[in-house]
Amino acid sequence: MLTTTPEIEVARRVLRTEIAGLEALIGELDASFNSAIRLLANVEDRVIVSGMGKSGHIARKIAATFASTGTAAFFVHPAEASHGDLGMIGPRDVVLALSNSGDTEELADILAHTRRFRIPLIAMTSGTASSLAGAADVTLLLPSVPEACPMGLSPTSSTTMMLALGDALAVALLERKGFSHRDYHALHPGGKLGRKLLEVTDLMHREDAVPLVAAGTMMSEAIIVMTQKSFGCVGVVDARRRLIGIVTDGDLRRHMGDDLLRTPVETIMSGHPRTIRPHALAFEALGLMNALSITSLFAVGEERQPLGILHIHDCLRAGIA
Repeated sequence: MLTTTPEIEVARRVLRTEIAGLEALIGELDASFNSAIRLLANVEDRVIVSGMGKSGHIARKIAATFASTGTAAFFVHPAEASHGDLGMIGPRDVVLALSNSGDTEELADILAHTRRFRIPLIAMTSGTASSLAGAADVTLLLPSVPEACPMGLSPTSSTTMMLALGDALAVALLERKGFSHRDYHALHPGGKLGRKLLEVTDLMHREDAVPLVAAGTMMSEAIIVMTQKSFGCVGVVDARRRLIGIVTDGDLRRHMGDDLLRTPVETIMSGHPRTIRPHALAFEALGLMNALSITSLFAVGEERQPLGILHIHDCLRAGIA
């Protein structure tokens, strides 16, 4: 049975009102969104996001989302702009200004600054006849919907639409730019998120540390390489340096005998070993090793040339578990 109390009913009313605003916003998206994306994608320097009051709080979040997804951006407070911070806005920037009414007095100096120096201006407002919409090069109009506040005064639906539209701009930009997991990790190196975005290439051992022998090598030599490299395995490569097999500690135990040392590696190797791409997420590699009950994976290129090796302990040391 659906839980209900007077407070929950208020919450449901607020959420339904804000959902209705988002639905209206979806229906009213038009070519101005494409124009805004073109300006933002072609910015030579930075995106400056500004707004006053609640719109300012949303503007800060939008700037942070742009910055974390590959578009250099920061927030400029409109009141501070009037006292010197206009110098933060340069001729190669793009300004995104947020105001529900479009007639926020504190934005006036920023608007004048953009017009004086021909700095592209994108407006996000519901005020179709406002000073902000009139000054802007591109206007992203918010649909006229009621605020969720019963007095119709407190910014609720309007700020929800601003926030969602800012997210839509940021995501459309990152997809247009081909922003990748690796790019994202470069901007989020710390904490749990940074660990989640580590790739195999960030952790794998390379070059001389990789245990490899050529096909035809005797096991006597292969065991020496296994012992020196300490991965519990050795990869076998052909004349074109493609990985064609692997010999593990388990293979040694299964083939233990008087002739083992005089046996070529390909006689006891396991063919077609499981490998992984260097740019796969380290979480993916850890999951594969756990699923196969193995402790190491060779990272290979498109022609199966070994580029590195990843041990399960490398993942654990990096905090991936």
